[in-house]
Amino acid sequence: MWEVTDIMEFLPHRYPFLLVDRVLEIVPGEYVKALKNVTINEPYFMGHFPGEPVMPGVLIIEALAQAGALIALSAMDKEAAKRHLAYFGGIEKARFKKVVRPGDQLILEGRTIKKKGPVWKMEGYAYVDGEVVTEAILQAYLAEKR
Repeated sequence: MWEVTDIMEFLPHRYPFLLVDRVLEIVPGEYVKALKNVTINEPYFMGHFPGEPVMPGVLIIEALAQAGALIALSAMDKEAAKRHLAYFGGIEKARFKKVVRPGDQLILEGRTIKKKGPVWKMEGYAYVDGEVVTEAILQAYLAEKR
C-alpha cells in the first residue's frame, strides 16, 4: 500500500489536483487499485452543483488517468520515474453510469492493455460501493521532464 506521500514521489500533481489518496494494490507496469476519498470540501463542489454536489465526470476520468500513470511510472526504477511525466494521450469509450457525491469512496482500477514504446493504453474503472460509476480506455505518453 502506498500513502499519499509515496504517490507524490511519482506524480507531479498537488492539492487540489492530486486525485489519488492511496494505492491499495499495484503490480508495476500491469495493474493498480487506488482510492480517492470524495469530500465536501473539494473546491469544485462550490459550483458543481450548489445544493446538489456531484463530482464532475471529467475529474473522475482525471483520477483514473492519474492512477493509470502510476502503472506506467512504477514500471521504471524510482529515479527514472522521477525524471519522467505521464501525459494524458487519449480517451476512448468513456461511460458515466452513476453520479459520485461527497462522502463516497472512489475505488480506481486500471489495467494495462498495450504498451508500445512510451505509449501506454489502459482500461480504467471507477467504483463506488462495488458498482461501476465510470469506465474508459485511457492512453498515456511518457516523456522526460524538461
